[in-house]
Amino acid sequence: MSVIQVENASKIYKIGEVETRAVDGVSLAIAEGEFTAITGPSGSGKTTLLQLMGCLDRPNSGTVLINGQDVTRFSANQRADLRRDVIGFIFQFFALVPVLSAYENVELPLLLNGTGSKERKQRVTAMLDAVGLADRAKHRPDQLSGGQQQRVAIARALAPKPLMVLADEPTANLDTANGEQAMEIMQRLNQETGTAFIFATHDPRVMAFAKRTVTMRDGRIVSEQ
Repeated sequence: MSVIQVENASKIYKIGEVETRAVDGVSLAIAEGEFTAITGPSGSGKTTLLQLMGCLDRPNSGTVLINGQDVTRFSANQRADLRRDVIGFIFQFFALVPVLSAYENVELPLLLNGTGSKERKQRVTAMLDAVGLADRAKHRPDQLSGGQQQRVAIARALAPKPLMVLADEPTANLDTANGEQAMEIMQRLNQETGTAFIFATHDPRVMAFAKRTVTMRDGRIVSEQ
């Protein structure tokens, strides 16, 4: 079963009289538990496609189905609720709240979706342990290394038990060792939880871990393997 299905989606940006087709008639389905890399050169459309899949933007034409629901018809509030409930995000620059501890950053999405206090504590503790940071729970982002911050971001993305996690260049700001460690953790959690992972990346390290690679160029999918 597909957790997300993009059908003939296009996204067009206009600056003055210049029109850019960032995504041009793309169709792509991601099944439960997939570990997929969307790759291509800068400007190929991979990040725009990820934003459409994450309900951060709407296509100008075509549809995006999540769990069988056409989210292109959703209101802004409905899309926000869907992101909160079924999609986890991992960003290149970690996007942690600087004044919150690692524990509080992981707990934040659970507070937003109304998870009870007992279950929140269990999930946050389990996720920090899963990424090897149980002993850093009280540390703020500025007290953690880049690799540790990204591991907190991974724990935060998975804490609400999403259907899928979307990761935009998750290793771009990490050195080789930390990048590989982050990918190993995500691969293990993908296998343990069955959560689908979709990466937008040009990093060969990410592509080496991916079970499926989708290559884009000029807004279109040119190959899959």
